[in-house]
Amino acid sequence: MENCPGLTPRWVPRPVCHYLDHVEGGCSLQALARRAGCHASTILRQVRRWEQRRDDPLIDAALFRLGAFHRFHQNKTGETDMIAPLRHSPDLSDDTQIQREARRVLSRLTEPGALLVIGRDMEKAVVMRTIAEGKPVRVAVLDRPVAEAFALKDWIRCLARGRVMTYTITPAGRAAFRRMCAADEAAPVAGHDAPSPFAAQQRETGTRKIHAPGADAPRRIRCNMAESPLSLLARRKDREGRPFLSTDLVVAGERLREDFEIAQMGPRVTQNWDRFLTGADRGGFNSGSPQRGPAAARERVAAALRDLGPGLGDVVLRCCCFLEGMEETERHMGWSARSGKIVLRIALQRLKRHYERQGEAACLIG
Repeated sequence: MENCPGLTPRWVPRPVCHYLDHVEGGCSLQALARRAGCHASTILRQVRRWEQRRDDPLIDAALFRLGAFHRFHQNKTGETDMIAPLRHSPDLSDDTQIQREARRVLSRLTEPGALLVIGRDMEKAVVMRTIAEGKPVRVAVLDRPVAEAFALKDWIRCLARGRVMTYTITPAGRAAFRRMCAADEAAPVAGHDAPSPFAAQQRETGTRKIHAPGADAPRRIRCNMAESPLSLLARRKDREGRPFLSTDLVVAGERLREDFEIAQMGPRVTQNWDRFLTGADRGGFNSGSPQRGPAAARERVAAALRDLGPGLGDVVLRCCCFLEGMEETERHMGWSARSGKIVLRIALQRLKRHYERQGEAACLIG
């Protein structure tokens, strides 16, 4: 469906390319049908469908941006006011950026109760998730143009319109995320062919890489990508019927995971977190690096783990960031059965106190 020829970026679905070529480029339905190798009525249905979907604010804004992009590259007469939105936003022609953001954001949208929320005039969108106590928790932040691209690729659909709009992940978005997870673990094994990402798109499982102390190479672990161990523990009740993990503890864990996810997006995507596990050096990163983006996120994760120290830092790193289950964490740490969740709760209490001392400086957006 992607990588269509023409003046639009590579990631744009082919029906959208046909719509833009017809509406912005003035190409006839018959000419588009000959180029696509289909009947003109098929192109007509695609054009009508996307014209109707402009009721969605994100789709309308995305088509406006792409239309300006299309006209600029078609005319080659210089910049006009119509392409101003393209100059003040991330490069939507970068398919790598869209895929990288999709791995991070779609993984959060697959969690139960997760919604993407954005205001009409906001430059950022946030992913909110409702936990056991019914309180929303922010779990991810993304740029508005990226959210527009998700809507255009039919990965999210609008639930409510107004000054604040809410979106949920679609079956196509879930399938796309599973294909991404399958592609990440599709390295061929000796004597076997690589598994097909499309065959794995119906599965919820995925893999994470962790660096064990003393190991020469990272080790892959399988986990449920649709829900973190923190979410499972938040639904459990203690002897008095209260949630095992309170809302503020879940918020602290999700904040650490959000920083961890952003930290993997920078130039040092192969960051080795081995030195933050038990028995390793917990030195910080270069304090002279700019305090923004992935570099600042790595610094925040490092500061939190240094504050927690060995043991407590290990359990939050494994459970909140690597998404290891409690049983596997207990086995790696050499703890007795059913003791890991108690240590995790203590670690989250310490982590909450760490973020409280940081104040507004620990927040990612205003």
